[in-house]
Order: sequence, then C-alpha cells, then structure tokens
Amino acid sequence: MKYTGILLVILAAIFWGISGGIADILMNKGWDPLIISFYRGAVGFIFFFAWFFIHFKKNWSTSPRFYLWSLLGGIGVAGNFTFYFLSIQESSVAVAATLMYTAPIFVLLVSFLFRIEQSTWFKWLCVCSVIIGIVLLTGAYDPEALSTGIFGVIAGLAAGLSYALFIFGFKNASDIGRPQTILTVAFLAFCLTLIWFIDMDEAFSVLTSEDLWWFLLLGAVGAGVSFIIYVIGVRRTRPTTASMVAMVEPVTASLFGVAILGDGLGFVQILGMGIILVTITVLSAKQA
Repeated sequence: MKYTGILLVILAAIFWGISGGIADILMNKGWDPLIISFYRGAVGFIFFFAWFFIHFKKNWSTSPRFYLWSLLGGIGVAGNFTFYFLSIQESSVAVAATLMYTAPIFVLLVSFLFRIEQSTWFKWLCVCSVIIGIVLLTGAYDPEALSTGIFGVIAGLAAGLSYALFIFGFKNASDIGRPQTILTVAFLAFCLTLIWFIDMDEAFSVLTSEDLWWFLLLGAVGAGVSFIIYVIGVRRTRPTTASMVAMVEPVTASLFGVAILGDGLGFVQILGMGIILVTITVLSAKQA
C-alpha cells in the first residue's frame, strides 16, 4: 500500500503518546518514575532481542564503532524515558510530551556550536519561537502563577536533549549495522545504565504486584511494538513526512491526559503547545 509507511509511523507515535498516560497512572499508584522507566525499556529489550535472534548471523556486527554509537543511543533512551516520566510527575502528560519535542532545537544548537550547520535567521527564528512556546505552555511569563514547576520544565527539556542524543547515536549506528541489532544493543545499554539508579527491592516487588500488567503493557506499547513498527514505517516513507506525522505523539499524549486523566489546559497553554508543534514541524520539514 502507498500509505503503509505513514500509517505505521502514526501508529507508533500514538503508542508513544499513550505510554505517557500509562506511566502517569502508575505514578498515581505510587510507583517511582525510575522503576517505570526501567520496566518500559526492559520489556522493550525482550521484544528487540527476539527480533534480533530470528536472523542472528545476518544481524551480528563486528564493528566497534557500531557498538559505541548503539551504546550512546541506549544512554539517550534511558535519559529520555526517565526525564519524560519525571516531567510528567512534576507537571502533566501534555506539558511533558510537548517539552520533549524540543529535541530538534537542541540538535540545531549543537550543530551551530560545532559548525556542522550554518547559522541562518530562519533557524534562530525557530529557536526563539520554541522558547516563546515553552514560556506560554509552562506559565513562565508569570512566576507567581507558574503552571509547571521549574524541575518539571528542566526534566522535560532534558528529555528532549536525551531524545536528540538517542537519534544522533541511532543515526550513526544505522550507517553501519541493522536496526534490530541497534535496538537490542541500545536497550541492553539502557537496562545496564538504569539498574544502578533504581531501588532493587521496589523493582522486584513489581513482579508480584497487581500492577504488573500495567508495566507489561507500558513496555509493549511504549517500547517493544512501537519501536519495531516505527523502524519498519520509516523505511517506507520520506524523512520529512515521518518527522511531521511523529507530532501525533504529543497530541495523543495531550488528548489522553485531558480525556482520561483529567488534566486541564488553559487557552495560553494550548497556544504555547501549538507554537512549539508548528515550529518543530516546519523546522523538521525544512531540515529534511
């Protein structure tokens, strides 16, 4: 089908948006964001390892650079998941998801810093536009009525920075090896990174908890199935189109938060969210 790739990318983005809502439900049940993040990646790793093992010999790589970039991508995923959930805890699903999608701005700023990309008025206008959107979304224009705590803002932006790191590592690794191998190595690095920061007693208690099915659903929807169909979808569509339709994630997260979790969004917040999403979409299309 002509639109199969686009539909798969949209489906993956919807799954990612829903995963933020599932994480919020688990946090309201008292689970630590680090534990939630760990299980999302660990369950995802099981999916990727099974996908990798199907054609083990074909997927194996002997390049040290490949594993270095994949490990870097895994650290980026660990930061992205963890900071995203911490931002949800401090603000809301809608705010956290939108702040996370500032990732292209971080990529742009790093490109300016290392002179990988030429600085233009259009690009700086995009940076300023996103900053204005963040100020409106979080209520930073009125410190006394700030709708999002400063830690929630920092965590949301850190999720975006980690997202950029993951994309950077994945991009360089994909020039050398296969996607199933990259995801397997990256999420193994993810698990090995987070295991040093989580409460092991709480982690083991998940296995006997009545919330175990929520954790399994989060890992399957938010990592395993979604990443696999996203990779397949990206192969069948243009980068420009993929970057634009991925904006379904913060929209889905916002709708889930408002409709299911009862999160409230004022007109100014919606305006700020719109500015960020439109700017990132235009920038992504221009860059691609």
